[in-house]
Amino acid sequence: MLLELRKVSRSFGGLTAVRVVDLQVEAGEIVGLIGPNGAGKTTLFNLITGTFRPNSGTILFEGADITGLSPHERCKHGIARTFQLVRPFPNLSLLDNVAVGSVYGRRPAPSRRAAEAAARETLGMLGLLDRAQRPARTLTLVDRKRLELARALATHPKLLLLDELLAGLNPSEVLAAMDMVRRIRDSGVTIIMVEHLVKALFGVSDRVAVLSAGEKICEGTPELVAQDARVVDAYLGTDHSETTRPIALA
Repeated sequence: MLLELRKVSRSFGGLTAVRVVDLQVEAGEIVGLIGPNGAGKTTLFNLITGTFRPNSGTILFEGADITGLSPHERCKHGIARTFQLVRPFPNLSLLDNVAVGSVYGRRPAPSRRAAEAAARETLGMLGLLDRAQRPARTLTLVDRKRLELARALATHPKLLLLDELLAGLNPSEVLAAMDMVRRIRDSGVTIIMVEHLVKALFGVSDRVAVLSAGEKICEGTPELVAQDARVVDAYLGTDHSETTRPIALA
């Protein structure tokens, strides 16, 4: 088992954002994480990456308890993430942005030259090598998302958490991004994706977990989850006329 969450909870004052969540992720999977706004998805990502620590419960990575580790310590173990709001260093070049990940990741580059060589390889994989010397602030939204992904991949993660990678992309860009996610998984990186584009997420995921009001209400294959009445209710509300109607995948 690569990642295991055991009865993890997190509250903020009187608000429980994540409530007694169990989740297991096997190496080589693409796991989708969906739920309405405020369901606790980003909080769960922050718990996995160490930004927040749970009020209760345990987080295991490759069998080791990482519940008390800081974000940079978890990065050293092989956990990386992207953010819904991309956060490059705007005045640094694309090359320098990605080289930072090569220096501080799971397998730190031994020199600046080695870090830049690794950064060029990653930029090339994501179609950004021709703009390696440009400042990050000059990029379009889709290319900033690619840069965000490149910076995460530069840390050599075993587990990559993608937060709304597809947000703001047009249909052709979404298809290209989904293909990119599959290639990253095929390279040996396990992926958990938070995404509001349910059809796209179901098309790329091996398994989907659903959060609602901080609780995991369903987990299974995309086909199974799409037909679950609890999932339909979470997205469409309980007042619609066909409560058992599945979420459309086509």
